[in-house]
Amino acid sequence: MALDQLHEEEDANMSFLDHLEQLRWHLLRSIAAILVFTIIAFLSKSIVFGTIILGPSKTDFFTYRMLCELAGMLNLSALCIDELPFIIQSRQMTGQFSMHVTSSFVVGIIVAFPYIFWEVWKFIAPGLYSQERQAARGAVFFVSLLFFSGAAFGYFILAPLSINFLSNYQLDPTILNEFDITSYVSTLIMLVLASAIMFQLPVVIYFLSRSGLVTSEMLKGYRRHAIVGILVIAAVITPPDVISQVLIAMPILVLYEAGIVIAKRLERQRKEEALNS
Repeated sequence: MALDQLHEEEDANMSFLDHLEQLRWHLLRSIAAILVFTIIAFLSKSIVFGTIILGPSKTDFFTYRMLCELAGMLNLSALCIDELPFIIQSRQMTGQFSMHVTSSFVVGIIVAFPYIFWEVWKFIAPGLYSQERQAARGAVFFVSLLFFSGAAFGYFILAPLSINFLSNYQLDPTILNEFDITSYVSTLIMLVLASAIMFQLPVVIYFLSRSGLVTSEMLKGYRRHAIVGILVIAAVITPPDVISQVLIAMPILVLYEAGIVIAKRLERQRKEEALNS
């Protein structure tokens, strides 16, 4: 405890310029981590682009194979996705190179996310009281776990089903689906990152409840509003098909309910602490 108090006093004595200097080094280290993983991703073109980025555009993708196996078990041939009637083109001179750089940069951010958040936490933590740091212990692990869970959901569930819907959607049989590489990569990135960010909802609720800004009763009272808001957000970040919107909305609703449970637990802990004191 004495050591914690010493750190708190040292942090309180730091000037505004000292805090800016600390922030600068945290940002530089985060940027360096992103650049390292971006360069690695750029040099691993066959894996990152050929296998990962273009994976959902091929019928041998993991999700499509699992759906076909499930279709065989349930005798429902409609579940099997064995054809994706579209081709990917590059219609701009710099299209493939720019998408190579962009996708490598996004992969660098995703892979480096735990370290980036750790650097952010190292900057924020000294400004918290010891009991607040104790309450937020494990934040880097849980935030990273939810981030990667959301990214995996977006990549393995949301993206392939959305790509299947959009590739099979036709106004007229004479119109062929020939997607530009920029459009394909942008759609994939948006779905993956949007899912990763949306999965942070329990963390947001935890800190809002910890600060007393929201309560479990308040979250229950605004459940209907939350459902409408989640559906609207799902409609914005997903392609215009009902299946994709429901797929992204369902786990977010589950996470919202998990947030209510978290808020209840925190309120119970505060009551017990008040009684013990």
